[in-house]
Amino acid sequence: MLRQDYSIWRCGRHEISLARPRVMGILNVTPDSFSDGGEHDDPKVAVDYALQMLDQGADIIDVGGESTRPGHTPVSPEEEAKRVVPVIRGILQAAPSAIVSIDTRHPAVAHMCARMGVSIINDVSGFTDPEMVRVAAESNCGCVVMHWNRGEGQATRKFVQLDSARPARAPQRSIPTSTRRFTLPEEAPIMRDVMGFLGDQARILMRAGVSHDRICIDPGPGFDKTADQDVVIQRATRKLVSMGYPVLTAVSRKRFVGAVSGITVAADRDPATMGICLSAIESGARILRVHDVATACQAIDSYWSVAKADPRQGFVSIGSNVGDRLENLTQAVRLINQIPLTCVVQVSHAYETEPAYGIKTSVANAVVEIRSELHPMVLLDDLMNVEQQLGRERDPEQTGHGPRTIDCDLVYVEDEEHAGRKLTLPHPHLGERDYVLVPMEDLMHDPVRFLMHAGVPVYAPEERVGHVVSELGVLDWQ
Repeated sequence: MLRQDYSIWRCGRHEISLARPRVMGILNVTPDSFSDGGEHDDPKVAVDYALQMLDQGADIIDVGGESTRPGHTPVSPEEEAKRVVPVIRGILQAAPSAIVSIDTRHPAVAHMCARMGVSIINDVSGFTDPEMVRVAAESNCGCVVMHWNRGEGQATRKFVQLDSARPARAPQRSIPTSTRRFTLPEEAPIMRDVMGFLGDQARILMRAGVSHDRICIDPGPGFDKTADQDVVIQRATRKLVSMGYPVLTAVSRKRFVGAVSGITVAADRDPATMGICLSAIESGARILRVHDVATACQAIDSYWSVAKADPRQGFVSIGSNVGDRLENLTQAVRLINQIPLTCVVQVSHAYETEPAYGIKTSVANAVVEIRSELHPMVLLDDLMNVEQQLGRERDPEQTGHGPRTIDCDLVYVEDEEHAGRKLTLPHPHLGERDYVLVPMEDLMHDPVRFLMHAGVPVYAPEERVGHVVSELGVLDWQ
């Protein structure tokens, strides 16, 4: 089935597929942010929290070192760099393939972070500083252009002049009336301002050398806008999408979320935030910037799986070195085929392979090609459940986690990049594993070409680990 959206957001060395929504986790390393100020002041705590968000399903980590809440105190570039640099360095050391965004309005900080390996520059001032435009053009980072309504005044609700010619009536007591007939301001002037600014700034970036597919737009909810204006803008998300750039929805815990939900405490607005995010997704927004990543991923993944037909190709490497190994592999394939919203397409032959990664005995390996509509993090949990059903016990004290009745590695999912302690996609060791690459030859003509086209470096056969020794035969799983 054809997908509705094949767009790609190019951010540094990453190509973020927007065929499904992406979650940007907020990491404020500030003492005065409006809902979580001071919680992540310590760099180690901040890095651990970033890795936790990745394991919860965040696709991007957005690091900010200056609060932009109403009434905030601006900080110098030096102070902001002091806050964010250790955190970004720690995240990329722990998860080198993580997609990290720097939330800054300072060109010097953006330049420094881009050199460190940050993939996205998220500028709340909308690249109005020519120096920030130059930094963006000289890097290969993705760029988030945000609209900030700095004192341009409020759009008023539309007034209607009613027909004054009425049939004569007996004199009645005068009742105060209003000519206001609409609950929200008129959309046209608001969206003319927002879309005009975003379009102008995007064109400035492109004239400076930033390619169209590196630019994302953000209407800037809460930035000197009234709750009424924010609602008008959210309802016009489809118009923003029609501009041809990825749209970022950054409504998490904002004041207008409290206004429409009645929740006064910012940290308690996460459920209301999810409702607005789902509305934005339905209107075409594809990047959601949130504080509560776990709740967001649970809501978005469930919504997307039910509302959208979106099967993805994937490959699962399975191996066994305990008991009846071929029977273990066969049972694993059958259980994988029973995972909801997932089916097994084909299975390679089983192969005897050399021990690798500290395992002492030879291993029977195969590769399973699947189609799944589950988010990779959800699919991984289901694969771990397959291991448990077949008696797999992981011993962290033993190299390679000890003998394995069955081992299920999710090594590749179409259009998916992820980094974290729980899951990294594509699998970081995929290109060096002979016991994966050789079985994949049963499933496609040229797996090396396929993987290298997907950005996976593949080792020469003599440089690989876990070399195939012999073929063990076909798995009768159907």
